This record gives sequence, C-alpha cells and structure tokens, in this order.
Amino acid sequence: MIALYYAPTPNGHKITIALEELGLPYTLHRINLGKGDQFDPDFLAISPNNKIPAIVDHDGFDGKPVSIFETGAILIYLAEKTGKLMPTEVGPERKTVLEWLMWQMGGFGPMLGQAHHFNYYATDRIDYAMERYSNEANRLYGVLDRQLAGKSFVAGAYSIADIAIFPWTRSLDRQSVDIDDYPHVKSWRIRMFDRPAVLAGMKVGAEFREELKDLNEEQWKKLFGMN
Repeated sequence: MIALYYAPTPNGHKITIALEELGLPYTLHRINLGKGDQFDPDFLAISPNNKIPAIVDHDGFDGKPVSIFETGAILIYLAEKTGKLMPTEVGPERKTVLEWLMWQMGGFGPMLGQAHHFNYYATDRIDYAMERYSNEANRLYGVLDRQLAGKSFVAGAYSIADIAIFPWTRSLDRQSVDIDDYPHVKSWRIRMFDRPAVLAGMKVGAEFREELKDLNEEQWKKLFGMN
C-alpha cells in the first residue's frame, strides 16, 4: 500500500493521475499548505524540502517501507515498480520519456508556476515579472506544441512525461496563455481529459481547493514558504 502525502496542486495531481493509471492502491494524507503542515517534522522526515507530494511505499525495497520525495523521482519509481508508463529497456524511447520528464521539472512547471504566482497571487503587481514569466510560459507552450506535432502523446506512447506535464496546463488564464495559439497542445489536452484515470486523478482532493482562494496574509506566507 502506498501512502500519498498530498495537496491538490499540479505537482500533487501528477502522482494521483499516475496511481490511478497504474491501479495501485493508496491512502491519501492531506497536507494543508495554508496551515503549514509541510513544515511538520513528521512530514519533513519523508520530504526534507518541505514540498508536496511525497509517498511512502509500505511494500518498498525488499518488502521494507521506502519514502520518496520529488515528483520526477516518484513517477520514475512507480513506473519502474510496475513496468508501465515508461519503457523498461535503455534505448531511444526511454531516453525521450526521461528528457520530457526533466523538461517539465526544470522548465515547464517552475516557469508556469512563476507566471501563475505573479499574474494571480502576488499582492504587488509587478509588470516586469508578469511580462517575463508570461512570455516564458508561452515560449514553453510553443516548445511543447512543436513536440506534439504528428504525435498523440509527448514521447510517442503515453507515459509519465504526459502525466507530469498535463496538470500544469490546468490554469491557462493565470499563465496568460491562449490555448488556441497551440493547436497540438489543445488536441493533446482533449486526449488527456478523455482518459478516465486522468479525470479521477485530477478530482482527488477537490474538496480542499476552495480554501486556497481566500487565504489570509499568514496563510499566504506559509503557502509560498515565506515563514
């Protein structure tokens, strides 16, 4: 059984989608970011960077529990554990999946997160930051659009690369992105939404989301790791 420490963010959704796709049983442990649960010593013991998500696989290495943090590491672990969602043999197909997984982790997620932050959350409207990160978000959507040309999924076959990228396309308006400018991404998003496991994974923890809209100043600071 896998214990998932979770909040309903794009990074959290990556893992719920993967678990639903793989049919792995899991228990959900809510990490309330507004209340600062991410700084609790018990959580830091499994996620030392105080970020969600993290997992504990109670049937881990040699039947002993193993904890894993960082979404890329979790996705690779789950794919290797099951032999699904990523080629098992070293070769061009596996290489491509890993390239686009790392692309998401190093660029698409962080830069879209900054666009989202400055366009929506930031109490001070900083034109330079809004323009910089909105432009970078659109550049990255262009990179993804070109990769998807002539393909159903990012690496050809459906994989953890798609699962990692997709949740970050949820809030297009807050990223200053017009999806009609990226027709291949638009079609891919429809294919993703058509997958029952993707919908199921995105719905996990939906009851937690409303509270993120009206955080007070103290909760806002905790959410963004400012205290």
